[in-house]
Amino acid sequence: MPPKFNPSQLKSKLRQLENQYKQQLSKVNRAIKRAVNDYNSAVKQHNAKVLRSRSRIQSELRKLNSSLSARTVTTYRTSVNTLHTSYIKVAATYDTLENATPYQEHLYSSIEQENANNLETANVILDDVQPNALEYSLQDTKIMNRLALISKDLDDRWKGALFSLNPANPDAARHFCTSTREIFTEIIDSRAKDKDVFAVFPLCEKTDRGNASRRAKIKYFLHIKGLTDSSIEEFVENDIENILELFHVLSSGTHGPSGKYSFPQLASVKKRAEDGLIFLCDIASNDFANYDFRS
Repeated sequence: MPPKFNPSQLKSKLRQLENQYKQQLSKVNRAIKRAVNDYNSAVKQHNAKVLRSRSRIQSELRKLNSSLSARTVTTYRTSVNTLHTSYIKVAATYDTLENATPYQEHLYSSIEQENANNLETANVILDDVQPNALEYSLQDTKIMNRLALISKDLDDRWKGALFSLNPANPDAARHFCTSTREIFTEIIDSRAKDKDVFAVFPLCEKTDRGNASRRAKIKYFLHIKGLTDSSIEEFVENDIENILELFHVLSSGTHGPSGKYSFPQLASVKKRAEDGLIFLCDIASNDFANYDFRS
């Protein structure tokens, strides 16, 4: 005999299901609201960071253009201007970009910072201008963990470079620049093997020895991340070239008495090199999917 129909039990069950549905719907709505708030907060932070960097760029550019060194053309000064021109191209592309991905926003913020560092360092080195906020340390570092992930040798070389960076050491700049130049080269060559670059770009630009050029390797790094923007490729190439040209100037030992540099100058160079290494590590890294781009 079939069970007797009980209207009150049915109503109770329907109310229970309705309450469960409302609870789930409320939970989903709260999650959506949190996600929207987090996104809006990240956008505000990103935009504020971009505005700060742009303001810093304009301030440093005014100093550089009004300085006595503006009248003297050198390969380093040319590289400073070339990098800034590359930045303007990237900014023009970014400002018209719709629906930028978190990585693109992170990359653009890094490019803003690199160009600001470029101009500030030029002012400090060429005209001995005191940085607005000298908070740089000669020995503290924020890059050890990244270099160690690539190789212990790079980590050790960076420690050695920092150890030599002392205002009392007349060869401080030369020692630091030599070691750091090798680190830049090793990062690029170890993360972009010729065979891997040629597999993706068989007709890429090559060196006189037949190796993939540095720019070809940069293009390879960006390709892995799904980026084909030639203005970014150009900026990264010019950024590295600017840092290496800075090293060339410092290593010549022709600046000041006994080739010594002041603490603000050494600190600015160290920051320029360290931030440049971080920028390059981010470009060369394959593990960017889980990166916290809001940091």
